[in-house]
Amino acid sequence: MRVRKVPIPVLAAAIAVAVLAVAAVGVDYGTSIYAEYRLSSTVRRAANLRSDPFVAILAFPFIPQAMRNHYNELEIKANAVDHAVVGKATLEATMYSVDLTYASWLIRPDAKLPVGKLESRIIIDSMHLGRYLGMNDLMVEAPPQETNDATGGTTESGISGSHGLVFSGTPKSANFDHRVSVSVDLSIAPEDQATLVFTPTGVLMGPDTANQKVPDDKRDAVLRAFTLRLPDQRLPFGVAPTSEGARGSDVIIEGITRGVTVTLEGFKQS
Repeated sequence: MRVRKVPIPVLAAAIAVAVLAVAAVGVDYGTSIYAEYRLSSTVRRAANLRSDPFVAILAFPFIPQAMRNHYNELEIKANAVDHAVVGKATLEATMYSVDLTYASWLIRPDAKLPVGKLESRIIIDSMHLGRYLGMNDLMVEAPPQETNDATGGTTESGISGSHGLVFSGTPKSANFDHRVSVSVDLSIAPEDQATLVFTPTGVLMGPDTANQKVPDDKRDAVLRAFTLRLPDQRLPFGVAPTSEGARGSDVIIEGITRGVTVTLEGFKQS
């Protein structure tokens, strides 16, 4: 059986097309990396952060979106931000359908950004929350029924519901030296949307808890040790909170809004 040879000009053309395609992808990727780098440093300066935040422009191919003055999705995440009350927190914002008409593809620091949908979050890890509560061993978990749920949470970003979170720690302020698990509900104070309220509802026993009994005469003091109000928790870009819960061992306040216009300086509110 004869093997048909590919003509050399055809083969050369195919190789040239492949090389050009790879080069185009490389240029597109490199341009997106540069845009992310520039935006990260711009957010740091505009929002007065101590370091450059993580920035991701989720666009492929990138250059056509930049030419249309429109990004499908943009993420900003700043870790270990100096924050009211607990000392450090993580700030996150996810923007969808970002209009760059007034900003350019590199996004100027003072430019107005119309956004189709904006998700905004404050994330407080259990270590900093525990220090504020006086419990260096604090751990936070989602409600048991959600921990075992394959969906990973009740919101798109995987945040649990606000009722029945499991807080485990040693409440020394209650003169109790054993690690206990307490069911805690989270809510936003009705008189102040920047205040997160922690309301313990009972001591938990059984699997996946500290499984520590609390004497009746200690129960009220132990529950009070997990009672807390956290003021000045203002979400990036001033978004009003719409849900609060846990993800991993973090407490998260999330706000979701649509059809807003923001500027980069509004990423950090306090």
